[in-house]
Amino acid sequence: MAMTYKTRRRVALLVLVIGIPAYIIVAVKVISLFDRPSILVELGIYVGLGILWTFPLKSVFRGIGQPDPDAPSARFEDDT
Repeated sequence: MAMTYKTRRRVALLVLVIGIPAYIIVAVKVISLFDRPSILVELGIYVGLGILWTFPLKSVFRGIGQPDPDAPSARFEDDT
């Protein structure tokens, strides 16, 4: 079942406010369990992890910046 536009907006906000900071904390904690690699390897790990979270959540964020497609259209030019 597909999520409605309103639900996707709420889930996207929840992911941005709670999910991303939690993901960052977990990533830093996991990396700190190992001996510190060279700065380039560490940078590569963080860049890779920074890109990795986007793939499962791509469908949630797609179209969020667009107007609600289910909203009634404006009847006049100055209606918003």
